[in-house]
Amino acid sequence: MKRCWISMVAAVPMVMASALAPALAGEAPASKWVGSAGVVNDYLFRGMSQTNRKPAVQAGVEFDHASGWYLGGWGSNVSWLSDASTSVAPISSSVELDLYGGYRGSFGGDWSYDIGVYRYQYPGSYPAGFVLPNTTEAYAALAWKSVSLKYSYALTDLFGYADSEHSGYVDLSWNQEFAPGWLLNAHVGHQQVENVAGASYSDWKLGVTRNFGSGWSAALGYYDTNANASVYTNARGHYLGRATAVLSLARSF
Repeated sequence: MKRCWISMVAAVPMVMASALAPALAGEAPASKWVGSAGVVNDYLFRGMSQTNRKPAVQAGVEFDHASGWYLGGWGSNVSWLSDASTSVAPISSSVELDLYGGYRGSFGGDWSYDIGVYRYQYPGSYPAGFVLPNTTEAYAALAWKSVSLKYSYALTDLFGYADSEHSGYVDLSWNQEFAPGWLLNAHVGHQQVENVAGASYSDWKLGVTRNFGSGWSAALGYYDTNANASVYTNARGHYLGRATAVLSLARSF
């Protein structure tokens, strides 16, 4: 018998600023490796805590080809699966390992786009009949200057929800520099979950990022959702979509 579980998860890699920066005028693009590593006091994905309000260590690496194609990997510790387990249905999974690839380009000066596929993997041991959380999404994004709109479409069941293929997430973000080295970060998103009553919700964020140079940055954000507490409360009694502040420190290279 298939079973649905309470957490919407997965990771979004830390922004690798050097990978996304446009080439200088007259400068030919070059293939390169980029990456990032950092710590965060609570790993949130689409507004939901993936670590039960506890810290996470995260790192990723990406190869950007001069033609615009890219391929990358990313990882973090997580606890949302083990937090959802019981003595009747024990789960042992504490790591998220992701692979992704796609193509980026620009046009018209201020416009850019990004299309690709993202695979979320959660190695571990699961009880018989458990709907595995491993998920594949296709995504497409369009940006104008500092505003971007992205849509992610589930090609598989979505993070352990039975029969949830074709679910989608829309993400509208604005990241605007307001002083040298300072960015204002604003976001609103909506997760639509197919065939799971009460699981769809919206999330939002307002924060600031400080870039210190040499790849170092720190970010502080306020996050909240309107997620149904009866769906998004884990077996430890913690509501995963509550309003919270998140502080992170990262270095890109």
